[in-house]
Amino acid sequence: MEIADHVSGQFNRELNVIRNSLLAMGGIVEQQLRDSLHVLHSQDLELAHRIIEVDRQVNSMEVEINEACTCIIAKRQPAARDLRFIQIIIKTVSDLERIGNSARKVARLVRKHAGQPHILPQHLDGMSRLTNKMLHRALDAFARMDVEDAVKLYQEDAHVDEQYGLLIQELMNYMAENPRSIPQVLELIRCAHSIERIGDRCQNISDYIIYYVKGKDVRHTQIEDIDDLN
Repeated sequence: MEIADHVSGQFNRELNVIRNSLLAMGGIVEQQLRDSLHVLHSQDLELAHRIIEVDRQVNSMEVEINEACTCIIAKRQPAARDLRFIQIIIKTVSDLERIGNSARKVARLVRKHAGQPHILPQHLDGMSRLTNKMLHRALDAFARMDVEDAVKLYQEDAHVDEQYGLLIQELMNYMAENPRSIPQVLELIRCAHSIERIGDRCQNISDYIIYYVKGKDVRHTQIEDIDDLN
C-alpha cells in the first residue's frame, strides 16, 4: 500500500523522504542485529566494536527523522491518514532505536568477557534467530503496509516468549552447576531479556501498521480479535 497522493508534489516528496529514511534506518538496525548474533558465536571483538559504533549512527537517524516529522506537522498541519502516517513513523523509529540498543548490549557483553569461558546457551541462539526473522518481516510489512503480515507477527512473538522461558531455565541450571559463573550469567540474562523485548518491539510495529491502514488502535486487543482484521 502506498501513502496517499496529494495535490502538493512537495508534500508527497516530504512524506516519501521520511518513509525511505525509516526503511534505511531499519536496514541498518537489521544488519546490526544479525552482526550481534554472529558476535555471540565468533567472539569477534572488531565486529563488536563496529556494532557499538553503528549504534551512534542509528541514534542520529532517529533524531533526524523525528525532526523532519516535526517540521512536516508544523508546516503542513496534516490530518486524518497523513497524521496517522507521521505518528507511526515517529513511534517506529523509536522502537528501531531500542532494537539497536539491544544489539549494542550484546556487543558490549562480548567485549567485557573477552578471553573468559564462552557461554552460549542453546535457547539464546534460537531466540536470537527468531527475533532477527521477526524484525525482517516487520520491516517488510511496514514497507508494504501489509496488515495480513502484521497480524502474523503476533504469533511469532509467542514463539520468542517460549524460547525466552526455556533460556531462563537453562541459565538457572547452568548457574546451579557452575556457581563461579553467576555474575556473568546474570549479565547474560539481562542481555537475553533485551533480545526478548525485540519481539515485543516488532509487535509494536505491527500495531502501527494496523493503526495506519485500518484506523484502529489494537495495542490492548486480544489476538483472536486482531485475527479478524484480515
